[in-house]
Amino acid sequence: MASSSRIPAPPPIDDLEGWLTAFTQPTVLVELLVLAVCVVLAWGLVVLLRRSLGAYDGRSIWFGQRAVDGVLFPLVLLCLGSVALGVLGTFVRVAVFKVAIPVLVALVVIRVGVKVLRVAFEEARWARSLEHTISWVAWLAMVLWVSGLLPVVLNELDLITWKVGGATLSVRNVIEGLLTAGAVLILTLWISSAIETRLLRSATGGELSLRKAVSNATRALLMFVGLMLALSAVGIDLTALSVLGGAVGVGIGFGLQKLAANYISGFVILAERSMRIGDSVRVDNFEGIITQINARYTVVRSQAGRESIVPNELLITSRVENLSLADSHLHQTTVVSVAYDSNVEQVTELLMQAALAQERVLREPPPAVFLTAFGADGLEFTVGYWVRDVENGQMNLRSDVNRAILATLRANQIEIPYPQRVIHSR
Repeated sequence: MASSSRIPAPPPIDDLEGWLTAFTQPTVLVELLVLAVCVVLAWGLVVLLRRSLGAYDGRSIWFGQRAVDGVLFPLVLLCLGSVALGVLGTFVRVAVFKVAIPVLVALVVIRVGVKVLRVAFEEARWARSLEHTISWVAWLAMVLWVSGLLPVVLNELDLITWKVGGATLSVRNVIEGLLTAGAVLILTLWISSAIETRLLRSATGGELSLRKAVSNATRALLMFVGLMLALSAVGIDLTALSVLGGAVGVGIGFGLQKLAANYISGFVILAERSMRIGDSVRVDNFEGIITQINARYTVVRSQAGRESIVPNELLITSRVENLSLADSHLHQTTVVSVAYDSNVEQVTELLMQAALAQERVLREPPPAVFLTAFGADGLEFTVGYWVRDVENGQMNLRSDVNRAILATLRANQIEIPYPQRVIHSR
C-alpha cells in the first residue's frame, strides 16, 4: 500500500513543451521556497564558519572577500540542494532543482578554477584569459546538461576518431583527458598554495627565506607529480617521455644552461640563507633591500623606489655586499669642517649632541666624534653613528643629522669656514 502512493519519476526535460509543462505546475512554488531556504542556510553556515575561523583574508579560496564570494558557499549550497532534490523527488515532480543543480555544479567549478589561479598566479596576465575560458566551458557544459544535449554531443564526438600508433583516439577522449588534466593541475596548485600560505604565515627575515625555499621546492614537486598524473589521465604513455627527457637534457646543456643556472642558483641562495628577504645589499653598483627571492631572479628595491631584477646566477658568481647579513645595524658617517680657532672639546660635545638628538640613531653602540684631518680650510671632524632600521631610509637620516649639526654650530657661533686661498702677486 505504501508503494502505491509514490509518485513516479518525472520524464526528462528535453524539449520546450516539457520545459513549459514542468515550470507551470503548482509544485514549482514549493521548489522555489525550498531553494530559498537552502540559500539562506548555506549563507548562514558560511558566515558562522568564517567568524569562527577568523577567515577575513580576501585571498582565501574557501571564503573570498565576502561570504558568498568563495568556493565554500556554492559548495554548501550544492550539497543542500542535492539533499533537497532527493527528498522532494519522492513527493513532487521536480523542475527547478533540475536546473539549479547543474548551475551550482558549474558555479563550483568556476569558483575553484578562478580562485586557485588568482592565488597561484596573482600577477600573471594570461591567468585572466584562462579564467574566462574556464567560465565559458563550465557554462556551456551546464547548458548542454540541462537541455539534454550533452549525451548526444558526446556520442557525436566519440564517432570522430583517428589512429595514433597502435591506439585509437576520439575527440571525446581528448576533451575528457584535457579536462581531467586541468582538474588535476588545479588541485595541485590549490594544495601548493595552501602549503605556501601556511609556511609563509608570520615568517620574517631568514626564517622567511628558508620557508620560501621549502615552498618553492614543494610547489615544483607537486607540479611535477600533477603533470605526470595529468599526462597519464590523457592517455600518454609515460615511458615514452624518456626520449623527451633526453632531448630536454641536451637542450639544457646547450641553449638553456643560463636559465637552468638561474633556477639552481635561486634554490642555493634560499638554502644557504646568504641573502634573505629584508636584507640590505649592494650588487652591481645598485643598493637596496631584497623584497622577493624567486626561483629565477631576485628583486632589489632601492630607497628611491626603483626595483632591480637581478638574475640569481649573478648573485652567486659575482661579489655582493650584504649590509645586514651578520648584523642588521648599519654605520653611517658625516664630515664637517670648523674654523681653526674653534674649541675642539666644545665642537666634539656639540656634534655628539646633534647625533643623539635623532631618535633613529642608536644609543648602544653610541655615536663617536673624531678629529680626523687638518684641512686646508679648517679642522675636519667625522661623526659616526649606528642605525638599525635601514628599511626606513639612509639619506633622510643623514640629512637630519647634518641639519642638526648645522643648527647647533650656528647657535654656538662656531664658524664653518669658506674655502680659503692665498694669492701672491708680484
